[in-house]
Amino acid sequence: MTTLTHRNRRAEPSAQKQDQEEDTGRLSSPAEDNESDSKDLRLTLMEEILLLGLKDKEGYTSFWNDCISSGLRGCILIELALRGRIQLEPTTMRKKKLLDRKVLFKSEAPTGDVLLDEALKHIKATEPPESVQSWIELLTGETWNPLKLHYQLRNVRERLAKNLVEKGILTTEKQNFLLFDMTTHPLTNSTEKQRLVKRVQESLLERWVNDVQRMDRRMLALIILAHASDVLENALTPLSDEQYELATMRSRAVLDSNPDVEGAKPQACGMIWAVMAAFNKA
Repeated sequence: MTTLTHRNRRAEPSAQKQDQEEDTGRLSSPAEDNESDSKDLRLTLMEEILLLGLKDKEGYTSFWNDCISSGLRGCILIELALRGRIQLEPTTMRKKKLLDRKVLFKSEAPTGDVLLDEALKHIKATEPPESVQSWIELLTGETWNPLKLHYQLRNVRERLAKNLVEKGILTTEKQNFLLFDMTTHPLTNSTEKQRLVKRVQESLLERWVNDVQRMDRRMLALIILAHASDVLENALTPLSDEQYELATMRSRAVLDSNPDVEGAKPQACGMIWAVMAAFNKA
């Protein structure tokens, strides 16, 4: 699990309504709806995390980042939960902790995203159900059981990058690294990435609510996943020193939350906190 480090100084309701809330991944307020930009592209959590992690000109993630693969699998679980396709099993006397509860299949309605649908197919077909931590490991391919290797989602970063190319945010190039050639995806539409970075920054500055349960669900998930994927720093580095310190302190307040306590609250999305608990334990 990565941690936020001190800054390197300037270096680099009704059932129908409930389904709608789960599909958008947030509990909307009129103010948020009025401020939303209808021209924004709809990006998945996986695409947003990859976009935060990609070097703009080089078009690839840091070679030193060994967290983003598992982070992207956590994105998949939360995205499926926010869209109402999966859920955590209900809490019981024996299974109060988030990591003890299994992931249950809820709906097979296609999501329109190949990676999400592939993961959903695995979850539907798996008996007995697996826990959140197990699914992150299985989807990443980190298992010693050869009978479960088929659960691994392959070429996730490349497939997500191609999605972003199709959406006009990235482009595709070939780069030579002496011993091998590598396909890279430099940024071609800086507006979308700047909008994403600004949303993260504003959630920790101007729009800070000082209560994780009142935060926009997708933004709460994005902050947790960006930290787990070691890319949150990329969104905060452009801030002034004073803003950076404040945003870091507030993000730490989110990340220091107790997942089992927050996940047990009535209005909470249990899957977000279960994924956080899994990364905290890793």
